Amino acid sequence: MNPFRPKTIFVESAASRYALTESLLRNFKDVPHLETPHPKELIACIRKKDDPVGAGKEHLLLLTHKGKFLKRCPATKNYICCGYRILHLGLGCTLDCSYCILQSYLNNPLLTLFVNFNDALRETKATLERSPQRFFRVGTGEFMDSLALDPYTKLSTALVPFFAKTKNSILELKTKTTNIQNLKDLKHNGRTFVSWSLNSHAIQAGEERGAAGIKARIEAARKCVGWGYPVGFHFDPIILHKNYELEYSRTIDRIFERIPPSRIAWISMGCFRFMPGLKPVIRNRFPETKIPYGEFIRGLDGKMRYFKPLRIEAYKTLYGGIRKHSDRVTVYLCMESDEVWEKSFGWSPKNTRGLSRLLDQAASRAVASC
Repeated sequence: MNPFRPKTIFVESAASRYALTESLLRNFKDVPHLETPHPKELIACIRKKDDPVGAGKEHLLLLTHKGKFLKRCPATKNYICCGYRILHLGLGCTLDCSYCILQSYLNNPLLTLFVNFNDALRETKATLERSPQRFFRVGTGEFMDSLALDPYTKLSTALVPFFAKTKNSILELKTKTTNIQNLKDLKHNGRTFVSWSLNSHAIQAGEERGAAGIKARIEAARKCVGWGYPVGFHFDPIILHKNYELEYSRTIDRIFERIPPSRIAWISMGCFRFMPGLKPVIRNRFPETKIPYGEFIRGLDGKMRYFKPLRIEAYKTLYGGIRKHSDRVTVYLCMESDEVWEKSFGWSPKNTRGLSRLLDQAASRAVASC
């Protein structure tokens, strides 16, 4: 992994007075920074580039976020959702995975951080206190990699202690990096889960530009376990390719060679799915890749999905590989139907409420074991 260094840091006028802005400008003191009174005009300019996604990754935009920070995971009634909450701290990623749905999902291609971070903590605290009887699983990895910029922002050094003091929530930091240095000496009380998106070696090597290798990610997980953190793994997206069964089995075997099952909070699976608009973006940005040309059909949510029998076979394969090592690790599917659950696992949580309850219980067990 190469260190991140933006070509330019653009600072919204209202963002200049925040501590996070000052810290980032110190960390990148040799990088030109420009005050930007009208960020929308800048975003519109980047969107006109031949490769707006690639151009956006070369710069950093510092903004104040005007909306809600804590949001429900975007889901659809046609599929079972895990029911977690997104802590919205920024947009975009320093990595460049060919399959990334953010390439067509976000209107803003610039790598963006919301510098009014303390507002996010205040809103989260108020939400948790308003519903003390509810359990909240919160993640920061939906619209950005949770740790890609952490060496420079050090947000984990505030987030982890914040969630350590809560009684009805956990934080999940999801990443494809090995940027775990700031986590080492933090007091977490088992309430921060560090998780890694994993894939086969072939997909990692060919489709995940800038990401850490599979072995390196698992070794980072092993270190976090040594520091007392629960860990998780996400096979999402599963991409069907030649010998995928063997390739994914090797990744699963590597996990259990290095990580005790008792310290794994959960493992999720989800096959590659995308809105139709992503295909031309992938084709233009990654002309050598073959991943958008598989056997896809439009799903009930409008996304292109592998044919159902192909998805079920993939899930059965990976599930069997996991169960070969442990019959207790919580395994779940991301955004699939009750039918697919039943045919893949032989059981189903039936609906979003059932899956949420299952994961709340898994989270509580992981916290209690720390």
